[in-house]
Amino acid sequence: MTEIRICFADTDAGGVVYYGHYLRFLEQGRTEFLRDRGLSVRELHDKGSFLPVIHLEIDYRAPALLDDLVRVETALLETAGATFTLSQKVIRSADGKLLVDAKLTLACIGPDGRPRRLPPALVEALQKPEPDRK
Repeated sequence: MTEIRICFADTDAGGVVYYGHYLRFLEQGRTEFLRDRGLSVRELHDKGSFLPVIHLEIDYRAPALLDDLVRVETALLETAGATFTLSQKVIRSADGKLLVDAKLTLACIGPDGRPRRLPPALVEALQKPEPDRK
């Protein structure tokens, strides 16, 4: 789980988060999801594995507003060869309201842009349970 405070740069003139900025929030959530499980995106890149999003389904349920604290919750749905699918939700922390519900599929590709099987360290990290946050 990743918490993000909505700042002025995230919003339009009315103080509502611009819809495209949610993609950045989801990216932050995926990055921290892996980091919480002992694997960094940088480490994957250094070993020649890149993880582009190849499919995205997103439902905008309610707006986040300037100064809201939101959390991004990420969960593994499935792994398959060179791809994996995640569920991601953006939730307003103050009231638990679901703001964005997304399903993403990412592929593992090498420096040449060709698909490659998911590295064992990535599969292991994806399958680890949510760390205890006491």
